Amino acid sequence: MDLLTEANDVIFAGNELWRILVMSGIIALAFFLGKILKFSFNRTAPKLKAHDQILLSIVFESAARSITFLVFAFGLRIALSFLVIAEGIQGLVFTSVEVLIVLSIAHFFYRQVDVIDTWLQRFAREADDNQIDDMLIPIVGKTIRVTVVILAILQVAQTLSDQPITSILAGIGIGGLALGLAAQDTIRNFFGSLMIFADKPFNVGELINLEDKLGVILEVGVRTTKIRTLDGHILTVPNGQLANMTIHNIGKRPYIRRVFDVTITYDTPPEKVNRALEILKDILDDHEGMNPDFPPRVYFDEMNSDSLNLKCFYWFHPPDFWLYMDFTQWVNSEIFRRFNEEGIDFAFPTQTIHLAGDKDRPLDIGVKNKDGDSSNGA
Repeated sequence: MDLLTEANDVIFAGNELWRILVMSGIIALAFFLGKILKFSFNRTAPKLKAHDQILLSIVFESAARSITFLVFAFGLRIALSFLVIAEGIQGLVFTSVEVLIVLSIAHFFYRQVDVIDTWLQRFAREADDNQIDDMLIPIVGKTIRVTVVILAILQVAQTLSDQPITSILAGIGIGGLALGLAAQDTIRNFFGSLMIFADKPFNVGELINLEDKLGVILEVGVRTTKIRTLDGHILTVPNGQLANMTIHNIGKRPYIRRVFDVTITYDTPPEKVNRALEILKDILDDHEGMNPDFPPRVYFDEMNSDSLNLKCFYWFHPPDFWLYMDFTQWVNSEIFRRFNEEGIDFAFPTQTIHLAGDKDRPLDIGVKNKDGDSSNGA
């Protein structure tokens, strides 16, 4: 009897050793298989990209980031089926492995969202109006990723609790009220982002003026919008706040309008005032960047306390700021040069004292006339 018992123990020990060896071999095989697949995918992706198979190359690149974890999780599950586990810990071990499989699958699909991002970006480039797509692409990708994470959490919760999804959702609904009250700002920002997408006050890449802050839209997210200001800083504005702000969209303007004054002195004769108007009109006539529907305008509009005011209007197309600045510099230089050539003096806030006998500005006050009488200017 003792011999039989010892023989059974030896057989049992041999079987356990065989099971452990098989399990270890499967785990090692799964690990190395995952590494081989990762290496193969990483080698295949550049070749596909070289043949303009962009989407397929992204599929392989994304799969390479998660394939080792995925194959290892399934390999571990298969390996454990060869091992006899005590009933006390059997449920815990298999539940842990199932959670690991759920996480590996979720990680695989989470990485594959890069394929959707790439496809949307390609579609946006081929579309006529791709700027609004540039705003939607990050939102779509983030929404899908969040959905994958939520589904993975629900599946893990179901695995751990051994309860149906409906019961878990009911429990989440009860706690959702408290969560919603605690996350009011997040909810407001989310609906703010929906309002931004509905109203389309700006697109990615456009220059806006936001409460005297000039910046270019970098990204519109679910919660915030990122703006790079002209001094290089990144301004992050909550969408709930942004949706209620006054936004000046400079990027959507069809032209740049300039209104400026040219002031000349009061002692300028009427014919030179008219000549000044002619010079200004000649400089701006059929100017660079002019649209026939928006011709330049020049007027003698005011008599200031210390100057005669000539007001000029012109519209520059297209609204390229630096080209506009180059043209503005040329206009100012031409006005300065031609006014000096014509002897037209620019006015500036000063007090002018006129002296009797000044040849440039003759006055007859206190100066004797031809008959030798003193004139009083009457």
